[in-house]
Amino acid sequence: MQGRIVARDLLEKGNEVLLTDIYKENSRKNLKIFPRAAFRYLDVREFRRMIDLIRESGTDIVINCAESDWNLSVHRACLIAGVHVVDMDSDVATTEKQLALDGQFKKKGLTAITGCGSTPGINNLMLNHAAQFFDTLESVNAGFVWDSNMDIFVAPFSIPSIVWEFTHPATVIENGIVRFKKPLSETITVDLRVVGRQTGYLVEHAEVATFNHYFKNKGLKNIHFYAGFPKYSADVFEKLIYLGLAKSEKIAVDEGLKVSPLDLVTQVIKRIDYPENYFEKENLWVEIIGKKDGQPKKILMECIVPPLEGWEDAGCNIDTGFPASIIAQMIKDGRISERGSFSPEAGIVPEEDFFRELRLKGMTVYRGGIAINLLKNEITMPKRAKTERVETYI
Repeated sequence: MQGRIVARDLLEKGNEVLLTDIYKENSRKNLKIFPRAAFRYLDVREFRRMIDLIRESGTDIVINCAESDWNLSVHRACLIAGVHVVDMDSDVATTEKQLALDGQFKKKGLTAITGCGSTPGINNLMLNHAAQFFDTLESVNAGFVWDSNMDIFVAPFSIPSIVWEFTHPATVIENGIVRFKKPLSETITVDLRVVGRQTGYLVEHAEVATFNHYFKNKGLKNIHFYAGFPKYSADVFEKLIYLGLAKSEKIAVDEGLKVSPLDLVTQVIKRIDYPENYFEKENLWVEIIGKKDGQPKKILMECIVPPLEGWEDAGCNIDTGFPASIIAQMIKDGRISERGSFSPEAGIVPEEDFFRELRLKGMTVYRGGIAINLLKNEITMPKRAKTERVETYI
């Protein structure tokens, strides 16, 4: 899904793109519409073949849209092949290993950025933006919440990733100590613009590692991440897990035939079409607590993702695909020139340009309720009435 979004955005901007996948089906539409697109079969489990194909392509940069299990392998392949690389997210352990490659990427004059999606991605850059308004940081809560105009289950961005988040211990940092908690064991009630009041579930997310990596020296001691799903969507995943249909291990179903329930469910669910007139909306949020001039301070950053005309079949997943495309283009055209291995909040992504690109895609970034990425020809947003105040609370 994200690969299709990234590829289409790059191709619409006139870039030449080589699409690679283990299935051609997901690329057929882009290949049909854009003559600048080409396709080659690739299984990223074949490490040496991946390196050879990257070199054969003559590309400057790889955008990795594979499941996060393979991010470290793709990073290493790009390091060997001598090209820049971005991906959308990894788990905490993998992210730390990717960041540890900083010296190797720097030595070869290459840029690698992990977590260039919605969250991680947009949320990381919103934190970096807000941090300038604090002398010290104490706590950061971050997450996403979304909803649709119909209480109907459709395929989200990644079935395996969501199942993993629902079942893997969640990494948190509390009072400066790394802890592991049962997923979904804690919730937060958020009342945010556009999506209203929803529940966020404590889950494993790479931001816990990268926020700590870049901001612990500013005093940051508490980090939690919450994934928010409307109940009708969360219920489906909980039932799949309960029924054993979310297991990745292959089971024997006939003599000589083994099937992974999760692989099968993923292939079936992603073929569910969006109902007519269906649309989604999402709110990416980061709550930052700290001090300025010795006084307590709190800022709520939000990015609102409404439906985008012409991209209806992608739903609110555009907020994951577009950032990867934007950041890759910034590396290619030189706006990102720092070399090494990073995540987005490292201070290497030009925020003003990035937020402007989001606005061109219909996404608005708010700091404390005020839009900060309106274009020059747009009217400045007035302060919201008291009835429109946004609060985040437990």
